[in-house]
Amino acid sequence: MAFLSDNSITRRCLIPDTNFVGETTKWLPGMIEPFYAQSVKSEMREVGDVRIPVDVFSYGLSSYGYDVRLADGLEIFTNINNVSGDAKRPDKGNKVKAEILTDEWGGRFAWLPAGGFMLGHTVEYFRIPRDIIVICLGKSSYAREGIIVNVTPLEPEWEGQVVIEISNTSGVPQKIYVDEGISQFLFGLGDEVCSVSYKDRGGKYQGQLGITHAKV
Repeated sequence: MAFLSDNSITRRCLIPDTNFVGETTKWLPGMIEPFYAQSVKSEMREVGDVRIPVDVFSYGLSSYGYDVRLADGLEIFTNINNVSGDAKRPDKGNKVKAEILTDEWGGRFAWLPAGGFMLGHTVEYFRIPRDIIVICLGKSSYAREGIIVNVTPLEPEWEGQVVIEISNTSGVPQKIYVDEGISQFLFGLGDEVCSVSYKDRGGKYQGQLGITHAKV
């Protein structure tokens, strides 16, 4: 299996509509939407009364992958309702919506308690081609603080926003930033096109938006 380069990823994301005639190019929906064709490492933000560049967890295209952003609307697992977990029969009572705060540098974040677990989802919507499978890894800056990001592979012809699972293995509360990079996705090109895709099987998470809980 080979991994797609930045050039190959771009070609699958920026697809010109050859049927459109006009002064500007019209783009068809591609593999990643929205798509940033270069890595974004800082943003202009309002801090107090001034607008200044602020470092962010990078997102967008990388050499052989794409760094996705974490959307807001996070959920934290809790036992405040004395509810246990069961992946076969999930109970929303063991999850609470995380409060989104803003720090002094304009960053938006939620606290993840020590040993805590959080669900989120990507800002981006994905349309995985039939000859591609996607492997998802965490970002090094978060990993060095004890934050583990887990995402199951994105299968051929799956589409939707990706649910992100975040664990805090450290002994202290950690800030988890929204609208910034959270995970790097690597796009593996199969040695041949698969016989049966996720779409062919009628996968239960096809077209998901936002946080979708376990389905069995």
